[in-house]
Amino acid sequence: MRRIAGGVTAAKGFRAAGFEAGIKYRGRMDMAMIVSDVPCAAAGTFTSNRFQAAPVIWDRQVIEGGAAAQAVVINAGIANAATGEPGLALCRKSAELTGAALGLPASLVLLGSTGVIGPQLPMDRIAAGITGLAERLSDSREAGEAASRAIMTTDTVNKEAAVEFDLPAADGDGTVTVRLGGMSKGSGMIHPNMCTMLAYLTTDCAICRPLLQKALRDVVRDTFNMISVDGDTSTNDSLIVLAGGRAGNRPILEEDESYALFREALEAVCRELAIKMAGDGEGATHLIEMRVIHADTKENARILARAVVSSSLVKAMVYGRDANCGRILCALGYAGPAFDPAAIGLWLVGPEENLCFYQEGRVLAFDEEKAAALMAEKEVRFLCDLKAGDAEATAWGCDLTYDYVKINGDYRS
Repeated sequence: MRRIAGGVTAAKGFRAAGFEAGIKYRGRMDMAMIVSDVPCAAAGTFTSNRFQAAPVIWDRQVIEGGAAAQAVVINAGIANAATGEPGLALCRKSAELTGAALGLPASLVLLGSTGVIGPQLPMDRIAAGITGLAERLSDSREAGEAASRAIMTTDTVNKEAAVEFDLPAADGDGTVTVRLGGMSKGSGMIHPNMCTMLAYLTTDCAICRPLLQKALRDVVRDTFNMISVDGDTSTNDSLIVLAGGRAGNRPILEEDESYALFREALEAVCRELAIKMAGDGEGATHLIEMRVIHADTKENARILARAVVSSSLVKAMVYGRDANCGRILCALGYAGPAFDPAAIGLWLVGPEENLCFYQEGRVLAFDEEKAAALMAEKEVRFLCDLKAGDAEATAWGCDLTYDYVKINGDYRS
C-alpha cells in the first residue's frame, strides 16, 4: 500500500466539484458534488443521535436497502436537521434536480448537509448550486480539493487522504493498481458514536456491497469512533463509501487476501482523516493521542483510551501544558473497565524517550521542565500499560481552549 496525494478524485471514474451557492456563507464555496461514471456499490454508517437530519434519513434508506449510488451532493452552512417533512421534501427535490442535471435516476443520488440545526434550506440556492456543480465536474486533483473545501464549516483546513495498492487483475494477467481516496469535514460536535462527521470515500476497487459494508463497519471502530473533540454526537454524522469497480481487479467476493488488503487501505485512509479531524477541533492548539496497551480485551482498551481524550479536564490540562497526570488517572478510573491501579504504568511519550508519570500504584517525581516541553508540542501523546493482556487501542482528541467557547457562543451568527 502506498500513500498518494489526492482525495475523492484519486480513484478512476470519479469526478467532483465545489461551488459557491450562498446558502449561509459569503465569499467561499459551500456546496460539493461527487459523481461516478457508473453506479457504485455503496456502504455507510450514520449517527446514533435520535434526532437524525433529513439527508441521513434519505441516505440510510438508500444504503441499508442495498441500492446502488452514483452521485452525492453536500451543502455546508445549514444542516437540514429538525426540519420535519419540509426537510425530507427538499431531499427528494434535490435528488430529482441532481438526477436531471446528470441524466441519472434520483434514486442513485445521496445527500449530505452540515451546519446550523433548525433552519430550512433555501431551495432556490440549492437548485442553482446543483446546476453550477454539474457544470464544473472534473476528475482533476484540484476538483477533488475544491469539493473538500466546500464542505467545511468551522474547520480551519480541508481534509483529504488517498492510497493505492495492487490486486490481482480480473483477466488473470498480473495485477492492477487500485486507488481509494476520501475527504471529511468536522471540527465541532465530534464524539465517538458511529461516525462523528461527514466523510465521503471513493474507490475504483471491484468489491461486493456486503463486504464493502463489513469492511467499513469494522474499520470505523478503530478510526472515526476513536476521536473526540467536545463530547457531542451530531445529528448529521455520515460516512459513505462508493466503490465503482473501474480498476479492473478481480472482484472481491469473499474474505480473502484481496479483501484483507482492501480493508487495510480503507483503515489507513479513515485513520488519517480521523486524526486530521481530531487535530482540527474547534479552537484546538494540540492533538492528543492516548494509547492503551496490554489490556484484557480490545473493547476495554477502546473505552479507556476514549475516556482520556474525551475528558474536559485532560483537554484543559493539555491546553495549559500542565503535566497533571491525576487528570488522566481519574479518567481511566471512571471509564468502567476493571483493572489493577497498582499494576499499571502511565507515560508522556517523547520523540526519544518517554517520561514516566505513574507506576506501582503511585505518582512518580518527574522533570517538570521536560514534561512542559513535551506538552508544548503540536501532538501530545500518552501511553498507559495495563499489564493485563495483549489487546490495545488508540484514541485521538484535542485540547480545550477559550476559542472553543467563542466559536460556539455565536455559532448561528
